[in-house]
Amino acid sequence: MDIKKIYKLWNECDRRHSTDSRKIAVGGFFFALKGANFNGNEFAAEALSKGASYCVVDEEKYVLNERTILVKDVLTALQQLATHHRLQFINTKFIALTGSNGKTTTKELIRCILSQQYRVLATQGNLNNHIGVPLTLLDVNEQHEFAIIEMGANHQKEIEQLCEIALPDFGLVTNVGKAHLEGFGGFEGVIKGKGEMYDFLKKHQRQIFINSDNAQLTERCGEYDKLITYGISDNNFCRGSYELNGDKIIVKWNAEGNAGNAQSNLAGAYNFENLLCAVCIGCYFRVSAANIRHGIESYFPENKRSQMLVKNKTTFILDYYNANPTSMEAAIKNLKENFSGRKMAILGEMLELGNHAEKEHAFISSLLKTSAIEAVLIGENFKGLEKKLNGHHFQTSAEAAAYLNTVSLEGYTVLIKGSRGSKMEAVADRLLN
Repeated sequence: MDIKKIYKLWNECDRRHSTDSRKIAVGGFFFALKGANFNGNEFAAEALSKGASYCVVDEEKYVLNERTILVKDVLTALQQLATHHRLQFINTKFIALTGSNGKTTTKELIRCILSQQYRVLATQGNLNNHIGVPLTLLDVNEQHEFAIIEMGANHQKEIEQLCEIALPDFGLVTNVGKAHLEGFGGFEGVIKGKGEMYDFLKKHQRQIFINSDNAQLTERCGEYDKLITYGISDNNFCRGSYELNGDKIIVKWNAEGNAGNAQSNLAGAYNFENLLCAVCIGCYFRVSAANIRHGIESYFPENKRSQMLVKNKTTFILDYYNANPTSMEAAIKNLKENFSGRKMAILGEMLELGNHAEKEHAFISSLLKTSAIEAVLIGENFKGLEKKLNGHHFQTSAEAAAYLNTVSLEGYTVLIKGSRGSKMEAVADRLLN
């Protein structure tokens, strides 16, 4: 069955769908996706019994009746359906973003700002891959004036594929850093991979928001006549600066007369670029300065990204949703430069670095030493480096949490950061509960 016929049936089902047989959309579609450890085709009969109107499968032996739709590949069908759906919304502006660091924070800031004047859909959580992007697109409806699509990748050609699915009208790259070095084949591979966003937008004559202060981005983007720039210099469309009020950032901006300032609820000076990017987009789409300010001040990080709280006279910086060498360096520098008193960094190892792992973990160790920050290091990649710091090393976050529970952190500022696989929530839960 071709995509147009599937789309017609899906519309008749009020655009309801599910990819998880445990969460069936009654009266909707079940897409029988495959994973490394499961075959969604095996759950087609169960999905129908639970109330799904149709099941999309890609193995003939699972075709049960006229309510089972056979396609060559379910994932491809889902992606094609999402693209076809996206093409129905010529009046909705689609903004795509990617980058090594700050994607989700920037996406949320853009959403908060644009939502002050427009009806906005944005990627939920971190659904930013080859499955999450199509599912986000399928949630677009006639009420949405903007759709903000976050795109993640750990290999080259992934951003290219996601752009071909989402067909964005506007796009941006927050930055390029040392993330997923193993999959990208090194830092140059990261630059090339994230730059696929620029390649798509330029090929299709779409507009690009770009940080003109970032030489890696401007070099990768090259010459192009549809750039909307932001940065600290006067020749940008949106010019900005920042100052710190305690541990929070105040961002100031001026974009062709749209001028103002706002105090964010984000910790870390490195978030200035994310804030200014979102402000630039707001200004470009004529969101008033007052509404931009309200949008920024209404965003409270609750996703373990640049989140700050105080408990028992200890200031905690919770930034452990994920980590890579670039974001780790920025977090340590922020701790060193913007906080007084005693400081501790509780760091989980950084994963997906391949042959770069030893070098990058040693660099983080040296940065801690020169910053005079007490350290608790977790994971195999940090093993032995604590001796150079007079710090502590533990193989697991659970072991580190048990130790930290015996230590008084009163008066400290404590950074908690690490890759997802380091399970830093075990540390945070022990210290905060």
